[in-house]
Amino acid sequence: MPAPATVRDHGRATLTLRPRRARCPACRTTHVLLPALIAPRRADTTAVIGAALRASAAGAGYRRIAATLDRPVSTVRRWIRAGRDPEHVAWLRAQAVEWIARVDRDVLADLQPETAQLGEALTALAAAAVTLRARLVPRVPPWTVIGQITRGRLVVARRVAAAPG
Repeated sequence: MPAPATVRDHGRATLTLRPRRARCPACRTTHVLLPALIAPRRADTTAVIGAALRASAAGAGYRRIAATLDRPVSTVRRWIRAGRDPEHVAWLRAQAVEWIARVDRDVLADLQPETAQLGEALTALAAAAVTLRARLVPRVPPWTVIGQITRGRLVVARRVAAAPG
């Protein structure tokens, strides 16, 4: 059984979780099962990371966001850089649109284009979360729904360049 994991939530609140393991019947390896409210290899909840991305899309700088969230500047800067990757932003929006289409296609007509790609993706994710909460999971917090929609990849890990050789 994996060791308990402690992740930071808003403010000074922390959550201690004991993730479960499951064996994949196809490959026979075990995998750690994480709840949607946390992202793999992150010390903060999806809600905290999402709040940083939302503030960035609204025009706030990473230093101000870090001070507001009481997080290290380097951590917030890394989230924002990862969250603004054009390929990833397009993927986030596609995930949101796919979920909206599954549940209520009429919501797609209400999505308006925005000047910032990250803002547009976050708006689509919010619309998907609201739609899913209204119809399927009313008691689940919005950022947890977004964590599920994005499969824990609200921000992506930094790409490492291949070594010359």
